[in-house]
Amino acid sequence: MPDEPLKTYSIEVNGIAQRFHVAGEGPICVMHSGGPGIDWSYLRMPLVEEYLTAVYVEPVGTGESGRLPAHPHGYGIDAYVPFLDAVVEHVGASYVLGHSHGGFVAQKYALSRPDRLTGLILYGTAPCTGPDFEALAQRNAERQRERLAHRPSMAEVLAALDADWPSTDAGATARIRATLPLYFADYWGAEERFEPFRDAFRSWKVFGDGTDFDVRDRLGEITAPTLAVAGTYDWICDPSWSREIAAGIPGGQYAEQTASGHFGHVEEPEGFAEIIAKFIGA
Repeated sequence: MPDEPLKTYSIEVNGIAQRFHVAGEGPICVMHSGGPGIDWSYLRMPLVEEYLTAVYVEPVGTGESGRLPAHPHGYGIDAYVPFLDAVVEHVGASYVLGHSHGGFVAQKYALSRPDRLTGLILYGTAPCTGPDFEALAQRNAERQRERLAHRPSMAEVLAALDADWPSTDAGATARIRATLPLYFADYWGAEERFEPFRDAFRSWKVFGDGTDFDVRDRLGEITAPTLAVAGTYDWICDPSWSREIAAGIPGGQYAEQTASGHFGHVEEPEGFAEIIAKFIGA
């Protein structure tokens, strides 16, 4: 299905512009992209839009959305929750989908509004950051290095991953594009298909509040029917985290895409759409 033209809207939340984009038909689902600081557009899901009215949040601090008051660490996970809540209420959404860092935001939202949603989709994410998360990601990065060592560009990708964090928007964009192949099951195996996705990636340099995120002991408080989706080769958000989410939330469901990394909606788009359609009963 060709991409349906997007309709773009903006609301104000505490005096700050929150932009979002709408396409598709069916139950309304607010989509929160990852990052922090990543442009929303990588999360576009044309096949899912056949089953859902997708409302793609353009997170504050990126694109044409507003900026939080200037101070060094304004973009902690909790800072995004009021903006997500405002969009959900404004469009009358039944579902929220959070990918990666957006999944952290979605979990915090579900905990703050336990009776608001018909369903919660936590995609390529985890119930925590911090030492446990980082240690597993490091082991997985090494696994990816060994598995894809025959790809000539792998050394350049890993060098970019180990480089110092950039301090500008342009630097943040260059870094994420340089490291992006690591996030696929095998980027180079279908480079012609994935290269435009990589070239379109944009990032803004935003700073969190320096605190770790951890809701592992609160998962049982999430009452919305929840689906956790993971890619087998996701190095940054290992599938074990999604399994822990599904096990910890009453009635939680788990689905794994066995030929995907962090971007299953791009690597296996038909399969991803089928997983979502089954969850919402479409």
